[in-house]
Amino acid sequence: MINIPKVKVGIVAVSRDCFPESLAVNRRKALVEAYTKKYDAADIYECPICIVESEIDMVNALEDVKKAGCEALCVYLGNFGPEISETLLAKHFEGPKMFCAAAEESQNDLQDGRGDAYCGMLNASYNLRLRSVKAYIPEYPVGNAEDCADMIHDFLPIANAIYALNNLKIISFGPRPNNFLACNAPIQQLYNMGIEIEENSELDLFESFQKHEGDERIPAKVKEMEDELGAGNKKPEILSKLAQYELTLLDWVEAHKGYRKYVAIAGKCWPAFQTMFKFVPCYVNSRLTGMGIPVSCEVDIYGCLSEFIGQVVSNDIVTLLDINNSVPKDMYNESIKGKFDYELTDTFMGFHCGNTCTKKLCNYEMKYQKIMARALPIEVTNGTLEGDIAPGNITFFRLQSTSDNKLKAYVAEGEVLPVATKSFGGIGVFAIKEMGRFYRHVLIENSFPHHGAVTFAHNGKALYEVFKYLGVENLGYNQPKSLPYPTENPFK
Repeated sequence: MINIPKVKVGIVAVSRDCFPESLAVNRRKALVEAYTKKYDAADIYECPICIVESEIDMVNALEDVKKAGCEALCVYLGNFGPEISETLLAKHFEGPKMFCAAAEESQNDLQDGRGDAYCGMLNASYNLRLRSVKAYIPEYPVGNAEDCADMIHDFLPIANAIYALNNLKIISFGPRPNNFLACNAPIQQLYNMGIEIEENSELDLFESFQKHEGDERIPAKVKEMEDELGAGNKKPEILSKLAQYELTLLDWVEAHKGYRKYVAIAGKCWPAFQTMFKFVPCYVNSRLTGMGIPVSCEVDIYGCLSEFIGQVVSNDIVTLLDINNSVPKDMYNESIKGKFDYELTDTFMGFHCGNTCTKKLCNYEMKYQKIMARALPIEVTNGTLEGDIAPGNITFFRLQSTSDNKLKAYVAEGEVLPVATKSFGGIGVFAIKEMGRFYRHVLIENSFPHHGAVTFAHNGKALYEVFKYLGVENLGYNQPKSLPYPTENPFK
């Protein structure tokens, strides 16, 4: 996939000057050796400066990891660590950073071999807070070489996401449709996260689309679409227009991303889109998302941002779906009850008109959009991709800004069940433990919009940490019954 970073983590060992330097040096070497045995050596860089004890050491280490092309940093407490120098290192390093610490190695070496990094981590975290420096600290940040290697590997998707957001431009077209206030997008928090945004008129897009008429690349693009759709190509008459539109968006991205490395698109898809363009953009949106350029529907800026974060964290294709409709009781009784460990209220259907990539669908077909066709001629609603979403693990999540510029988010892991939906659009039967309570006390209580981003794996651990790193304080998840929500009625 394109449009995804792969950061390199610089490992810098730090040491308190009243502790033996050898503790930090030897433990760093053991950490690097453990990582390269288990994971890709290209993920990390070992800073050759023996240890960081002073501010001058900090400056030298900072210059070294920058010169080595490190986009992320791991500050490794080989012993207690110098709380000022180590936190200054994190402050002046511009990319994502983490802290972890060395555990004691043996009961037989607790004299000169004791490093006290367990204590040093407390001082490091205190100083990070004093300096308002954000850093990832693992759930249990103290371990031996193998443990810390695993911590760095867990940090990679988080670091990729934070780095990507600092280099992202979101391109939007048109205001959100009427009656879609839920997709509001206060942009201040985008800037706070280091994201650029370019807002365009639908007329700008339509003008560019018209200029692509007769583009010599259209036949090759049509062939790509024919090969992808196969027998599911139910509307071949509009492929040339869809190819023209895809080329329009790809050219726009190249011409407008400017100094940014990564791009996501919040697109308009109705109500005037169909009557002016004479098709719906769903299939093209699915193709771009499949390439690695997430495209949200209905100018959902925080929706496409959520998709992009999920794509980077999972290193896979994502989608954006409505938390759409309940599962009928007869479907639950026939196809789910007694076969899967879910209550009726744990289930729902995730749906969108046709923006989910073919690689994540079963028995897909490119057809017309049924809901739009209720009010418009069918021929202007062609271009949606329909099919049941492939069964398997998923994570449902969203990052959103409130109208008063406060970030909120939720993360919930679950699965798409192998149950035929018997419906239309890109749709699946989803199951998330305690979804009914989560729906009421997180989604409704916190005024989240109906769109949720989806990764096709369990990525909750990394997504949760990304949102924490971004400073999200209102961070919901599907709590077990043993842990009531603050607004949950205890007498129910």
